[in-house]
Amino acid sequence: MQVEVTRVETPEAREQALAVLRATYLEEKNWVADQEQMFAQSDLENPDVSWFVCFGAEGPVGVLRVLYDPPLELYREYGFQQIGAGSGIDVEAFLRDNRIAEIGRFAVLPESRRSVVYALSLMRAASEETVRRGYSHYVTDIFEGEKHSPYEFHTRVMGFIPVATHDVGELNTHHRRITLILDLRQAYWRLKTKKKKVYRLLTDGWSEELHQKMAS
Repeated sequence: MQVEVTRVETPEAREQALAVLRATYLEEKNWVADQEQMFAQSDLENPDVSWFVCFGAEGPVGVLRVLYDPPLELYREYGFQQIGAGSGIDVEAFLRDNRIAEIGRFAVLPESRRSVVYALSLMRAASEETVRRGYSHYVTDIFEGEKHSPYEFHTRVMGFIPVATHDVGELNTHHRRITLILDLRQAYWRLKTKKKKVYRLLTDGWSEELHQKMAS
């Protein structure tokens, strides 16, 4: 399967990403009233935001956003309730003391979800940039009980750990949010030793320098 992922840096590429967001977040899920608000034009010039779009044979099929150093005030407003592995974590201290990047706006068109290659290809592009920029952890939210929830992909494949829940957020849904955290170095070694195929897909094309960053 031929899959291409590009970093969104032009208005044309932004329109391709918006086409995926329109089909998923607006038309399929009804999570937003206007997909244009999800990907501001100013993001193209913002060094703290990276967007990636994935292409299949028919055109754009997936999108993902990385927000570097997400503002703490957003998390304070959400009213976290810690769960499970997160019961001993000071979430605010964690966000303050580590280099955090937020994974969001992660979507693949319905007809392309049968293959995990698109999601893994987007994660490969995102993680390569994130590691190169020296960030140590990912944080993300998923919706509890949502039909196409990526919870299993995030936890069983990538190794994200659920740490908290909250009831409010940016998107229009009645589903409770589950906040997940991924230690990138721990995930690297876990995938390398236990999920070798996924490891190869996620690190394909990485430089030796990036591997050294994870090994150090």
